[in-house]
Amino acid sequence: MAEPGGLLALARTLGGPVLERWERLVSLETPSGDADRAAVFGTELAAGLAATADRVEQPPGPSGAHLVAYWNGRETEDDDAGGGPSAGHTLLVAHSDTVFPAGTITRRPFTLAEDGDTVTGPGVFDMKGSLVAVELAMDLLSRTGATPRRPVRLVVVNDEEIGSPDGSRLMARHAEGAHAVLGLEPPLPGGALKIGRRGVARVRLSVRGISAHAGLDAALGVSAIDELVDQLARLRATAAALPDAALNVGTITGGTRANVVADHAEAEIGLRYATPETEQALLSALLEPTPVRERAALSTETLSHRPAWAMEPANPLAAELTALAATLGMTLPLGSSGGAGDTNLTGALGIPTVDGLGPAGAGAHGEDERASLSSLLDRAALIAAFLNTH
Repeated sequence: MAEPGGLLALARTLGGPVLERWERLVSLETPSGDADRAAVFGTELAAGLAATADRVEQPPGPSGAHLVAYWNGRETEDDDAGGGPSAGHTLLVAHSDTVFPAGTITRRPFTLAEDGDTVTGPGVFDMKGSLVAVELAMDLLSRTGATPRRPVRLVVVNDEEIGSPDGSRLMARHAEGAHAVLGLEPPLPGGALKIGRRGVARVRLSVRGISAHAGLDAALGVSAIDELVDQLARLRATAAALPDAALNVGTITGGTRANVVADHAEAEIGLRYATPETEQALLSALLEPTPVRERAALSTETLSHRPAWAMEPANPLAAELTALAATLGMTLPLGSSGGAGDTNLTGALGIPTVDGLGPAGAGAHGEDERASLSSLLDRAALIAAFLNTH
């Protein structure tokens, strides 16, 4: 078994090759939905992981292939069963897509600041740095002749930034039987780990009305737009009565002309909620609407959905990680995220889950996105030590 301190010391000698790898992954842009670029990036990432993994797969998806890498666990004398393979696998969760359009790298190339630690560029923080960190973590174990205690699976989806409409299927499959889940998303400010996340849903509400001349025969028509406005008002009232709910009407379309009663209208609505109870109340109100107008027809379509992962301060997996980090001289605060991610699923299912293990930084999705090289090295050592001992 590798000593955690030795893994950390080794990681801190590898800043040069880590920077080269980081720059390579950032240079291969991966905007969500771009299957061609996802394929190029997936080939590169698979080649890097294959250096240590026992198996790498690239299951297909609508926006290109995702990636799943496997490492075998060792047999130990101190595992839960008193000998033999450790029960359950450790699931590592990541994504390859970024929010930036192709060509951003030309305008904002990967750059190491004068301080020798801060790296900037599109996706360095969310979350190409995390992918480099997991490659390094497995390399550290390999270099020291160590192996993970339990089998490890790394799932890298290519559609997380748009709600994992297909990636969630892959996540659910590999969450089955997991002993613990480590999310590699960026941490909260100050490097804090995430032990809870608000849930998010995107729903399209469509209304069919009846067209008519707005001046001569208005009474014969049913305005889909008026119906939609009333439905949205109802939904806002529901959300306002719930302390942890948020609602955003992102788009509205409908109608044809000012002198025609609108026979169609629709809105795309974003919901956020911190607890399963609020989630149920909001989704019931939106997915089971009652028409205000007798002849109006309503339909809904769930575009994406992530359940609420309620924060539990006594998270035992977080306690193990913070205790291990302390032996390496690291302090890991804990907190809850207002944004959703793929670990919402595992946290909501009750699987021991901690997210935010990516390198520290700031500015995700923005022009000033940045991350810390030293933090990446330290987090890789922590991940390696955890996999080796847990």
